[in-house]
Amino acid sequence: MHGEYKVPGGKLVVADVDVAAGRLVKVRISGDFFLEPDEALEEINAALTGMPAEADAEQLAVAVRAGLPAEARMVGFGPEAVGVAVRRAVTRASDWLDHEWWLVRDGPRTPLQHMALDEVLAGEVAAGRRSPTLRFWEWSDPAVIIGSFQSVRNEVDLAGADRHGVQVVRRITGGGAMFVEPGNTVTYSLYVPESLVAGMSFADSYAFLDDWVLGVLGELGLNVWYEPLNDIASDGGKIGGAAQKRVAGAVLHHVTMSYDVDAAKLGEVLRTGQEKLSDKGITSAVRRVDPLRRQTGLARETVIERLSGGFRRRFGLSGGAVTEDEEAAAQRLIESKFATPGWTHRVP
Repeated sequence: MHGEYKVPGGKLVVADVDVAAGRLVKVRISGDFFLEPDEALEEINAALTGMPAEADAEQLAVAVRAGLPAEARMVGFGPEAVGVAVRRAVTRASDWLDHEWWLVRDGPRTPLQHMALDEVLAGEVAAGRRSPTLRFWEWSDPAVIIGSFQSVRNEVDLAGADRHGVQVVRRITGGGAMFVEPGNTVTYSLYVPESLVAGMSFADSYAFLDDWVLGVLGELGLNVWYEPLNDIASDGGKIGGAAQKRVAGAVLHHVTMSYDVDAAKLGEVLRTGQEKLSDKGITSAVRRVDPLRRQTGLARETVIERLSGGFRRRFGLSGGAVTEDEEAAAQRLIESKFATPGWTHRVP
């Protein structure tokens, strides 16, 4: 069994293992990492040999840590990464390059259409009717999108939202509220098979699925990193945040990054205390929040082109427009779920 795990911002760890009588045997860890002393690699292999095949990544990491000599130094990886690589081998995880990736870039859609399409396309990937897909969003109207478990009254100033013509919608993923207007964010969704993140914890999968984005932003001259659980940060302030939803057989992972947000208007439609402003990379609600525009100096369309181009160079990417059947399914979901008060106000 063969498994690979690229540490976000670090090195590649590869695990080749056999399983006999429910135990790991013939464990061989390799990669482009740095490890001192040389003999420590055999200590890692020995520590893993005999472990239960169903041991999770954390249990495997504990075994690795216990088996290493005190003077061992691991650079570019750690015991946790070894555990993930072994789990990916045992669970027969897939790699980015094992899949044919589709790109969806179409015209502006309503906030409700975006909410419904996320659920529909994730389900289509899970059912095997759609290849794994990268979709960039365009907004037709301003909106506040609240997380699946947030309270409307705690998060949204409904009078302010009404005054500015801002629709309030609820998404199926957790996380915090976000304010969007046409042209002020870069938002994308990944719809991936569960096999791509097999062997990873929920937290590990966040950074793993966005590692390519950090690479592209680095190519644009930004010093960026991932702050657990779900934030993309830079030395110029927070850039964006991610959220996920697991469905049977697939993972929905979407990210919104601020391109040029009107912080004053944001402060009028969201109930933003100083702590929440700080979390959104805002120190004052009287200016625009423009990390991508300011730090790259590029037009929003160019940023999206660079992101899709970076994904294509790494993993391949071909056209995969939303089908008529998917459009129809999304419309049914809008009518039965996303446009209903029962969903929007399910947490009042």
